Amino acid sequence: MEGNYYPLLKWILAAPLAGFLLNGLFGKKFLGEKGGGILGSLAILVAFVFAALSSSDLLNLPADHRLLRDTLFNWISAGTFGVDAAFRLDPLSAVMALIVTGVSFLIHVYSAGYMKGDAGYNRYFAYLNLFVFFMLTLVLADNPLVMFVGWEGVGLCSYLLIGFWYEDPEKASAGKKAFITNRVGDAGFLLGLMLLSALLASQGVLAMDFATLEKNAPLLAPVTVLGVGAPTLICLLLFFGATGKSAQFPLYVWLPDAMAGPTPVSALIHAATMVTAGVYMLARLSFLYELAPRALEVVMLTGCFTAFFAAVIALLQKDIKKVLAYSTVSQLGYMFMAAGAGAYAASVFHLATHAFFKALLFLGAGSVIHGLSGEQDLFKMGGLKKDMPFTFLLVAAGWLAIAGVPGLSGFYSKDLILEKVFEHGGLLVWGVGVLTAGLTAFYTTRLFVLAFLRERRGEKHAHESPLSMTLPMTALALLAVAGGFLLKDRLFVFLDPAYVPAEHTPHAAKLMAVSVLAGLAGIAAAFALTLPRAANFLKNSMSHIHAFVFNKFYVDEFYGLAVIKPLKAFSNKFLFHLVDAGLIDGLLVNGTAKASYAAGRVLARAQSGRLDVYALVFAIGVALMLYWVI
Repeated sequence: MEGNYYPLLKWILAAPLAGFLLNGLFGKKFLGEKGGGILGSLAILVAFVFAALSSSDLLNLPADHRLLRDTLFNWISAGTFGVDAAFRLDPLSAVMALIVTGVSFLIHVYSAGYMKGDAGYNRYFAYLNLFVFFMLTLVLADNPLVMFVGWEGVGLCSYLLIGFWYEDPEKASAGKKAFITNRVGDAGFLLGLMLLSALLASQGVLAMDFATLEKNAPLLAPVTVLGVGAPTLICLLLFFGATGKSAQFPLYVWLPDAMAGPTPVSALIHAATMVTAGVYMLARLSFLYELAPRALEVVMLTGCFTAFFAAVIALLQKDIKKVLAYSTVSQLGYMFMAAGAGAYAASVFHLATHAFFKALLFLGAGSVIHGLSGEQDLFKMGGLKKDMPFTFLLVAAGWLAIAGVPGLSGFYSKDLILEKVFEHGGLLVWGVGVLTAGLTAFYTTRLFVLAFLRERRGEKHAHESPLSMTLPMTALALLAVAGGFLLKDRLFVFLDPAYVPAEHTPHAAKLMAVSVLAGLAGIAAAFALTLPRAANFLKNSMSHIHAFVFNKFYVDEFYGLAVIKPLKAFSNKFLFHLVDAGLIDGLLVNGTAKASYAAGRVLARAQSGRLDVYALVFAIGVALMLYWVI
């Protein structure tokens, strides 16, 4: 195997796993609330330190040999086929590990204040630590099978965290929705892995680590399956899995409902961890997607549609967390647009900046909700600039960053994506991307204005959040402001040592100017259209369109009628009554029992108690055995 053996990698994962076990088993009884919060946060801080030390050692290696590996044990051994439980650290996984542990640590610290007094406090931190463990397993995996363990693990933890307050049926239902929707996508992901493994095995390639896959992927180029090129089919199946995990159309519907969980969970899932798994997978398997240009077109078009579609829905939502949820779906669409255009580094760049400003915005929303004693309706807020000055300033940084204001992090990454899409030849996709940038600026400005600037409309009094919540937000605000500038060249050089920063051409300058103007136009329009007269006029004059968008184009209702209701009917009438009750219970279980009972009653009659009858039966049996043998 290529790469230097590096035993430190396992400790990046061991820290959050230990935090999960200690808080889960002993937290409530021995640690209490304060100890559990400190332990949970410290576990992620230790993971971040190990990730930073490992990344530093990686940087000290020659640029073309930056790969560290740590093999724990042989996991699967079947004949000549074998898979190790192994981890790798290369520039891509190092960036992901630092983002996951860094942002997660800040969210853990924030959670210590936000969840104070909750009956499930220690259980909450145990789940958070387990979530980070599985996400690190996903990004540090040395082969797609170990990656799939992390992939499924974050799906499980999302179910536990979204439905954390399971006593509320609505919140429990949201957790189940996330779990089931992800299972649909994961079926495609698993089929893609099985097909990849089977076709490579037919070519004599039995190892499944990423280095071997990259080396031998060209062997699949001439192979077809059902008349479709093998790389194209594999990539489409894997991407279908990504549409579930990273909330792309048509499997995005679970993510807005995930707002049922505690607000820090929303920040964790929607900013730097689970929803970025699909983007990371595409970047990790870019060598395979380069063999499937049609699959890349599907990725780009799906991302483009999802970005625009979700941005339109976000325009009219009144729940502060729902606005940010649909914003996440939209921003993930941007990342897939970049990956589909072959700009994987630009996709990862936006993943990083999005982690900063979106985590900040979600934590800011949590601060507002905390300050208003649970209120989430934007139309019952207003005037929070005076009552929550620190939250106001910090959320302002996140708002300007995601709106694409020049100099802030969102500006650099979003502008680069639009430039790469334009160069790729997707003029229509670029145009939709620019329009989406304007819509993004509009709905985030609308959120900011309604919550902080307009007159108070609700009856609840607001108060500023404690330092345990505002300090993590401050760190994220600094990253949202300066992170894009600091990373814009360094990240690309780290990911690709051959990268040379290019001078901006007049062509690129014009594209940048258009995207900036779109963002500024969105900001201006939001200030104008949130005025009461303008808002009421639009709502009344376009009532049907307003209702259609406000109700999210009735996609959930359509799925309920077209998919869920028929499946329930099929399950109840066929699977349950005919197969389960009739065949399995009726024939196999009850039928076997009845047949055994009847046979026993018949055989019981032979038990007469007479020795001569027993001797006769014994003799007949011996004779039959001798006959059979002879």
